[in-house]
Order: sequence, then structure tokens, then C-alpha cells
Amino acid sequence: MTNQRPDASAAAASPIRLHKQLEAVWGTPGGWGRLAAVNHTIVGRRFIATAFVFFGIGGILAMLIRAQLATPRSAFLQPEIYNQVFTMHGTVMMFLFAIPMFEGFAIYLLPKILGARDMAFPRLGAYGYWCYLFGGSMLLIAMAVGLAPNGGWFMYTPLSSRVYTPGINSDIWLIGITFVEISALSAAVEIIATILKMRAPGMSLDKMPLLAWYLLVTAFMMLFGFPPLILGSILLEVERAFDLPFFDPTRGGDALLWQHLFWLFGHPEVYIIFLPAAGMVSTILPVLARREILGYSAIVISIVALAFLSFGLWVHHMFTVGIPHLALAFFSSASTAVAVPTAVQIFAWIGTLAAGRPQLKLPMLYLLGFFSVFVVGGLTGVMLAIVPFNWQVHDTHFVVAHLHYVLVGGFVFPMLAAAYYWLPHITGRVPRHSLGVPAFWLIIIGFNVTFLVMHLTGLLGMPRRIHGYGAETGWEWPNLISSAGSFVMAIGFALFTVDVLMHWLHGQRSTRNPWGAGTLEWSIAVPPTNYAFASLPDVATRTPLQQRPDLGNHLARGGGYLGFVRHGWLETLGVDVMSGRVEQIVRLPNRTLLPLFTALVTGVFFVAVLFKLYVVALLALPAIVAMLLAWTPVSGERRDRGALPIGHGAAAVLHSEASSPPSLWALGLTLAADATAFASLAFGILFLWVVAPNWPPPAMIAFAPWGISLSTAGLLLGFIAGRLATARRVIGSGRRREAALAVAVLGQIVALFGIADVILAVPPPTQHAYAAATTIILIYAGLHAALAAVFAGFGIWRSRTGYVSQTRTVDLRIGALWSDATAAIGIATLLIVYGLPRVMG
Repeated sequence: MTNQRPDASAAAASPIRLHKQLEAVWGTPGGWGRLAAVNHTIVGRRFIATAFVFFGIGGILAMLIRAQLATPRSAFLQPEIYNQVFTMHGTVMMFLFAIPMFEGFAIYLLPKILGARDMAFPRLGAYGYWCYLFGGSMLLIAMAVGLAPNGGWFMYTPLSSRVYTPGINSDIWLIGITFVEISALSAAVEIIATILKMRAPGMSLDKMPLLAWYLLVTAFMMLFGFPPLILGSILLEVERAFDLPFFDPTRGGDALLWQHLFWLFGHPEVYIIFLPAAGMVSTILPVLARREILGYSAIVISIVALAFLSFGLWVHHMFTVGIPHLALAFFSSASTAVAVPTAVQIFAWIGTLAAGRPQLKLPMLYLLGFFSVFVVGGLTGVMLAIVPFNWQVHDTHFVVAHLHYVLVGGFVFPMLAAAYYWLPHITGRVPRHSLGVPAFWLIIIGFNVTFLVMHLTGLLGMPRRIHGYGAETGWEWPNLISSAGSFVMAIGFALFTVDVLMHWLHGQRSTRNPWGAGTLEWSIAVPPTNYAFASLPDVATRTPLQQRPDLGNHLARGGGYLGFVRHGWLETLGVDVMSGRVEQIVRLPNRTLLPLFTALVTGVFFVAVLFKLYVVALLALPAIVAMLLAWTPVSGERRDRGALPIGHGAAAVLHSEASSPPSLWALGLTLAADATAFASLAFGILFLWVVAPNWPPPAMIAFAPWGISLSTAGLLLGFIAGRLATARRVIGSGRRREAALAVAVLGQIVALFGIADVILAVPPPTQHAYAAATTIILIYAGLHAALAAVFAGFGIWRSRTGYVSQTRTVDLRIGALWSDATAAIGIATLLIVYGLPRVMG
């Protein structure tokens, strides 16, 4: 940021005129034009509303399960339908409710609590929403026609393999979930880039609201937690569709590989769900306790520790599969240790309550419900971390009870508190709470009647997922009580829904900050405008609104940064990661139908794969790439603009001229997820080699000197040429940089030929897991080389159309970063393919 007097275009307008100018630029028209919305407030609301609909569907499925188990030998549901119902209940709640609800709250709230006007990549958020909606709809349509997944939401192999599940039920789960997870990964990238780069000026990391810390850590966990599941789903689908035996022990595969890949995602998933809800608690509780939260730094450290530990616990779901004793001891200890950072947060919350003057308002009621339920879930979690007890109750209803105490207690209760807390912000109306209190008591009483008793049925030996049981088992009365409690809870949720609708339709107008909170989201109008802030705040504390109660009016009058409209641009500020110092103006894209159309083409790809229309799927892939490239023209500038005024006599460059723009961060984060998927694949190969039966393979890959030489030379040539194109002496000359990029394209094409030659040397991949896994990792490397060629070609096009100069280098730096990763993955692949057999013998 440099000091500079504002020019005429940056002159401040009157508040009303400023509002009209900003609304004209940031607004989204109604009717069909709403489909083009990319604004974070609209997209966030869509996520929240859709997730709540899925929650209702998952709840109805839960009622069907409890109706079936209420009495012995019940004929309410046939076994096949029951299998689909309990599979879809878990799938809907985990993948279509909990994670998207977190995404919705994050997309809606983050810019507002950070003091920004929108997320870093509004079109990516809109694209993620459409992928979530279409993928979830695919699963629901399958359920409506009786083809829903039926192997449990774990989808354990070999039960989900084609031999034992020959229909398309399992394919729908694998393809539908992979489609939905595009949304989760895109949200993770968007959330991290927004938190690190799009905060208000002066908001250093130690001044961030705690909720932002929780969301940041959660997004990182998603970035590293979801790739193993996506990889596992692709491998299982490839096995089912093309008979490549990754999980078939008769041909060198191993069913346990699926469990490892699933739980590498599955256990962090619990904390991915819990942490955002805990962030809600850490935000709401101090406001209602009327004092600042205790132990800010300790809570931040505990969040990071919790995330770190959660990735070391996946084996605790596999204690009964035959793990070595040393590994049992390690993972048991790690599972127990996770209680420590959790306890730090709980004691901080209790201490804040004790030191404050708590108000027993409706959100606080749900927070108290959260405390009571979650603590029970945490204690049974410690019990399950102890190996002998885990063996005793493994796969019984005790585990089901524990899971629901953790997830409902740790996520649903805080989210209900959050709903009542932020409803005035979303709707601009004050809730009456006439139905909210009885709804709370029905939910908490019904919940405990349902699941507290379920601990007993689990200890009595009742397995999970069973369709029925006999009267002689002694499980009759506990199940009847559980089922009765579940219907009481369902009535409570129905009452909550009615209460929210009544609030929306008939609530009284709310003031700007009805709770007296100190965070920035309450400094703007409620319901929020499309641009959120008329001007951007300068932050000096963690609770700027408490330090300056008139801040909202000051910003509405245009008294902050960017209190004007320039050239019809959508502008917000980008900052240094650590200090919060202004370093760039981020120009955001406006509404467009491109995210919707791109999601539709993506859906065509997944549906084509589901119905084995592989030619259509292959045609859809370049169409998706072309659609994504169509997003880019509005993301750059065709001329250097230099430092532009931002208000208060300061100036900053556009993100296209900045050294660290959000788009570069986004690619770095994407590559981190990509590296995780590659590492998971490498882990799978090593795991099979060490543990799986029927090894060594019947035939090894033949040495392919031409393939190795061409792929190595091509990868290195692409890497060097990509870097050369960004060198200071080269990038200043259009002819030189385009020549370097052309060489980079040539290098990647040569690498593709080399990798293809190596693939031809692999034994038939249907014979043994060794050949199947080797083929897949080579295809993985080849896909990267193909995309690197696209990046380099894109750089040539951007250079020739005026988007690149010695100052505007971001497009070429992104391409160079991808070619770096391609070279690293390609070389690592060759080492695994030819080096691992020599090491393992």
C-alpha cells in the first residue's frame, strides 16, 4: 500500500447515492436472472436452505428405521428397502447435510466477519453449489426409483464389489458422492484463500474472530481429508466397471485398502463437522455471557492440535481387523489424547460463562443442550478408544449411540443455536421464541430417550444395521423406548421448522445489532445488502464493534476504504497473510450463468460414467475444461494500471499486478489436495505390496527405456520452459515468452508419449492389483502432463490477447506452478513404478 491522493473517480458520494451505485454494480436481478447469482449472500443462503431440506429427508429416513426396529420381527420394511434406507440416512446426513450446511454458513458469514465484500472466488462457490445440488439430486432420484445405495454409508468392500452388489446401487453412491465432493473441495479452497487474503485492513491473524480460525482449520482438514475418499471411490468404481482388482484378494487386492482410504477421510470428517459448530459456540457464548471469551490463544492452539490429531486416528475404526499390537497401542493412545484439546475448549467456554453475566436466551438454551449431550459423547468416545472395550462393543448400537451423541450434540445443537442467533441477520427480523422453547425441550428429551437407551441395547449385544430381531433377545423394550423417543424428537424438529417460518413471515423488524455483539457482521444492515459493506473497515481489535459502536454508520456513510464505485468494478481489498496490511485491490467477477452451465456439463460426465456411456464422458471432459477457460477473460487486465486510490489517501495495485494474488494461492491449495490424492495412491500401492495376499505378482512391468527417456525429458523440458517463461528477461518480450510456452507444450506432449509407452509395458491390469495400480498411477501422471500442456497453451493465448506484461504475470506463474507439480509427480511416478519393485524384491 502506498500513499496517494484519490482521483476524481474515487470521490466520495452521499450515503444514498453510494448505496444506489453499489447496488447497481453488485445487485442480482430477480426471476430467471437469479440463476446467474454468484454473490456470497445468495449462494450461502442456497446452501443452507438446501442442506436443511436434505436434513428433513434424512430425518424421515431415520423415522423409517426406528419404525422398523420398534418391534421384533417387524415387516414394516423389506430387507432390501431397509438396506437402502439406512444407507441413505447416513449418506444424506454426512454428505448432503452436515458438510454443505457448514459450507453455507461459511460462505454466507465469512466475508461479513472478515470485513470483505465477497468471497475470493464467487463463481467457484456458485459452481460448488450446483454440483452439490445435482449430485444430491442424483442420489435422491435413485432412492425414488428403488436403486439407492444399499451397502451402508461405509460402502465396505467386498460387499460393495460387483460380485456381491451387481446392480448400479453402489455405482450411484460412488459417482454421486464424488460429484458432491467437488463442492466440498472447491469450498475448502475458497474459504482458505478468503480467510488468508481477504480480511479487513489491520486484521492480523491474532485479531481474527475465533470463528474464522475454526473455519480456516476445518477447510484445511477438508483439503487433506477428502482426497483419500475421492481416490478410493474412483478406484472402487474402476474395479466395478473395468474389473481392475484393487480390493479383490484373489488377484492381489485387499478389502482393507478400502477401509484405510475411507477412514483416512472418515475420522477427520467427524472433526470437520464438529469444529465449525464449536466455532459457533465460541462466537455466540461470549456475546450471551456478556464478556470476552477466555483463552483465545489456547483455543486457537487446541483447534490446530485437534485437527492434527484427528488425522492420526483413522485406525481406531479398525481395531478388530487384525492390527499389530504396537499399532493398536499407538492409535489407542492418540484416540485418547484427542480429548485434551477438546477439553481445553470446553473449559474455556465454562470459564467464560462463570466469569460473565449469562443471559438465558434461546440460543443459550441450545448451547447448554450442546454441553450436556456432547460431553456424554466425548466420554463414550474415550471408552471406545480403549481397545478391549472397543472389541466388546464394536459394530453394536453402542457405537451408533456414541456417534449420534457426538454429531448431534457437537453439530446439530450448536447449529440450532446459530440459527436463532443469526436469523435476525439473514431475515432482518427478530424471532418471537414462542415455539422455540418447547421445540428445544422436545428435541433434547426425545434425543436422550432415543440414544441414551441405545447404549444399553448396544451393551446387550444388538448389532448395528440389522433389519430385525427376535423377542427372545431382550432388545424389545429398549428398542420400543428408543423409537418412541425418536418420534418425540421429530416433533421437536417440526416445531423448530414452523417457528423459523413464522419468524421469517411475521417477525418484527430487527435493529442492526440486536445481541450487542462485537464482530463485524453486525455492523452492516440486516438483512444484508449485496455488497455487504458500503466501505471497508480498518480493524485494530478482535471486537471492533464493541470498541466503536458507531462503526456501522461510519462505514455506511462511506467513511472506510473503497467507499466509492470505480468503473463499475466489484472491488474489495486483499491483505498480507500475517499482518493484515493492504497489498492489493481484488477485482471480483459479476453474475454469470457459466457456473450453472459448467456444473451441468460436469453432471453429464458423471451420469455418462454411471450408465457406461464412456464416449459421452470423454467428450464431456474437454467441454468442462473449455467451460472453465471461459470463466477467465474477466479475471485479468489488458493494460497496466499501477497503484489506484482506495481512500484515506492510500493506494494499492490490482490483484493482476500483485505479487501474491488469491488465484495463485488457490492453485497452491489445489495442488496440496492433489498431492494428498497422489500420496494416498502411493500409500495404496505400498500397502498392497506389504500386506495384501497373492504377492508377488505373476508378471512384472518390462523395462521401457524409450518411455522412461521420453517421459523424463518431456517433464523436465516442460518444467524448465514453464519457469523460463516467467523469468524477468523473458516475460518482458511477447515473442520470447510465447516461444518458451510453446516449448513447454512440446515438452508435455513428449512426456505424454513417454508415459503411454510405459503403460504399454505394464502387464494386463485385470490380472493382478500390481498391474492395475501401476496403470492407474501412470494415467494419473499423464493426466497432469495433459493439463500442463493446456496451462501452457492458455498462457500463449493470454499473452497474445494482451493479458500478460512484465507487471501482469499471474497467468504464467500459475502455469509454471502446475508444470512444477507435474514434473514432481511424473518423476515420483517413475520411481514408484521402477524403483519400488527393486526395493521390495
